[in-house]
Amino acid sequence: MTMRQLTALDAQFLSVESSTTAAHVAGMAILDPSSAPSGTVTRQCLISLLRERIHLAPPLRKRLAGLPFGLDRPYWIDDADFDLEDHVHESTLPAPGDDRQLAAHVAEIHARRLDRGRPLWELHLIHGLPGGRVAVYTKVHHCAIDGVSGSEILSSLLDPSPEPRLVEAPPEAAPAAEPGLLPMLAGAFARSITQPVETLRSIARAAADLDAIPVVAALPGARFMAELTRRITGDDRPLPDLPPLAAPRTPFNGPISAERAFSYGSIPMSEVRTVARSFGMSSNDVVMTLCSSALRRWLAAHDALPDRPLVAAVPVAVRTARGGETIGNQISAMITPLATHVECPKERLTTVRSTMAAAKRRFALSRRTWLTDVCAMFPAAFSALATPALFRLAGMAGTGVNLIVSNVPGPRAPLYMCGARLLSYHPMSVVTDVTGGISVTCMSYDGRLDFGVVACPSRVPDVWNVIGHLREAMDELLALVDKPADKPAEKPAEEPVEEAVEENEAAAVPGQAPPMREKIPA
Repeated sequence: MTMRQLTALDAQFLSVESSTTAAHVAGMAILDPSSAPSGTVTRQCLISLLRERIHLAPPLRKRLAGLPFGLDRPYWIDDADFDLEDHVHESTLPAPGDDRQLAAHVAEIHARRLDRGRPLWELHLIHGLPGGRVAVYTKVHHCAIDGVSGSEILSSLLDPSPEPRLVEAPPEAAPAAEPGLLPMLAGAFARSITQPVETLRSIARAAADLDAIPVVAALPGARFMAELTRRITGDDRPLPDLPPLAAPRTPFNGPISAERAFSYGSIPMSEVRTVARSFGMSSNDVVMTLCSSALRRWLAAHDALPDRPLVAAVPVAVRTARGGETIGNQISAMITPLATHVECPKERLTTVRSTMAAAKRRFALSRRTWLTDVCAMFPAAFSALATPALFRLAGMAGTGVNLIVSNVPGPRAPLYMCGARLLSYHPMSVVTDVTGGISVTCMSYDGRLDFGVVACPSRVPDVWNVIGHLREAMDELLALVDKPADKPAEKPAEEPVEEAVEENEAAAVPGQAPPMREKIPA
């Protein structure tokens, strides 16, 4: 079995970590154990489940092997000392175990970086919730998974009924040999020779889309340089113009601390679909409107509402193979304004619909590799040393995007873990100095839209208010639906438009291979 080296993008997720930044993706599941055979969920039950199905999730058994001084990107190797006991933890909340106590406990775990000497993941079973419910918090380093592979890892632990499905035992396979120091040094030397060529290629590829890259797009002449590059290289893509992508200064942006705050909540998917049908838009457009409205309310309440729209990064998957078959990232990002500057709720909704349509059209025609190209421009040793400082400087200067917004389409039927019914699943993302001190993620599941909001408390001290504003924003849109229509409802956007802006293609159905076609916005 050949060794797999981290890509430049994978390694960047390692490099971005610092004393104030942790780069893992995570999620919190709420379970009802009443359907489980024993009426509860135990740590040993979860360990047994993982032991039986760990072969379905290759990233969970591999650790990093690197060179001294970060001379080259690390390799993935099988962990000969792998022990599930080191990765599965258990805790109990003090009474009464309410939502805010749970969120605070999860936020504390989420703030801690993973141990790079082991496979880069943890699972935490949390007891003490009212009604006998339990929570399961999982986190996996972003260098190991993207949204597609992450959803498949979650899927491997879930069943369509309280009865666990039959999982075939893995075939015998020899573990991959650990790379020796000399071969790794030889590889590093070879890549140092070819790095100037790779840098030039990456610059040439990225230059044609300078006007779509955050931070760079705001520089004077970025659009002209992009157009000039396309003309010189004979690139005849009919790219639509993007609106200005200069992120305004807000309380969300600036140097972050090492602490994290977390809040969560749910909205019925029936309400989202009602608005989508009434205004001829996709469900994802409704989600982006909800985020625009909630953030506008929060900024207005803090006397910090800018007169320009916020700029959000929306992760998008560009993976063509099954996520579980590989380790690492195959993602890009779509940069789009949010209509936080629009006062009228109905106008805000239509503005989001039009700006999202323009962003999707542009992304569909772009190379979609700019994120990888930017990471590949620099030698591994330079990225490892310079990235934290560069991110900190960018945060102090207020450059970057205002936040990350991610909407993941999930399964519509109820699922079970260790026989316990999954009541909700709240995804959690990353906050950095460059991407803003708040991230809003959501996943549709079993008739609801489950939100998870992660923030730096020095940037957003009242993170629960954001969840409240999302509910208020939904009520505001439903009130528009109840008003007499000025014209017949438009035909809703085709479903592929909604699916095409998420990092995940879809949450996998346990026991089935999910469709993993390339995500190209319609």
